[in-house]
Amino acid sequence: MRSYSPSQPGDRSANATNLDVAARLDEAATLLKEQRANPYRVQAYRRAAETVRALDRPVADLIEAEGIAGLDALPGIGASLARAIVQIVATGRMPMLTRLRGEADPIELLASVPGISRRSAERMHDELGIHTLEELEAAAHDGRLTERLGIRGKRLDGIRDTLAGRLSRVRRSESATEQPPAVAEILEIDRQYRRQAAAGKLPVIAPRRFNPEQKAWLPVLHTDHARRHYTAMFSNTARAHALHRTNDWVVIYADGGHGEHQYTVITALHGELAGRRIVRGREAECATQLAVS
Repeated sequence: MRSYSPSQPGDRSANATNLDVAARLDEAATLLKEQRANPYRVQAYRRAAETVRALDRPVADLIEAEGIAGLDALPGIGASLARAIVQIVATGRMPMLTRLRGEADPIELLASVPGISRRSAERMHDELGIHTLEELEAAAHDGRLTERLGIRGKRLDGIRDTLAGRLSRVRRSESATEQPPAVAEILEIDRQYRRQAAAGKLPVIAPRRFNPEQKAWLPVLHTDHARRHYTAMFSNTARAHALHRTNDWVVIYADGGHGEHQYTVITALHGELAGRRIVRGREAECATQLAVS
């Protein structure tokens, strides 16, 4: 699969230039096209790249002076694209692009926080089910990092401070909130993904993790439903491989324009929902949905 790569943009840089931002948006458009995403979505990323490239001042200065409203006012840049640009400038990362490349690695993301070793990141992911910095922040404040991993004192304070700084820069761009999708909607995306993957109707990518031969095997679905854009793929994590669930666990990303949220759908192995597809962390809603369906 062809992938456009800007000249050493520096994924960890917090001072992305306009050309860096535009290059990442262009690469996202290229990969979305290859993965058969909605053509309008592909074109939106192309237009956004052209707009950023043509700016007569650093996009970081625009964000600092006018916030996300300044980005939203630019031609061809809506809420989702504005948020993506803010993420690149504020954190040096574009999570969606990482997924499209087949490089998504929650362990690496967690380990990027000072005070968290690779081993601690693996335990956070495998034992606590933490995938994102937002989930890590919640665990840093609700006691799980201390109770389960023994992280406390200055180390815990440092993790909290780092996350507050990183996430606040992104959150300032998200003034609006939205209701999460209903479990029925998430499960419908799961059904659509697994059905099309089984039929060989989806494009496949070669994930960089747990794939030494770099074979293209991971099916990817891009679809729009109920004013949300969804991306779905089988879980390619160490735990999924260890438990032989790479053809069962489905990770779904939902973007309604005001923030992207991640859900994992699995087949329940125990209890009243055994054998049923459920959204991890929303089991009670799944049980209610099953009772009324």
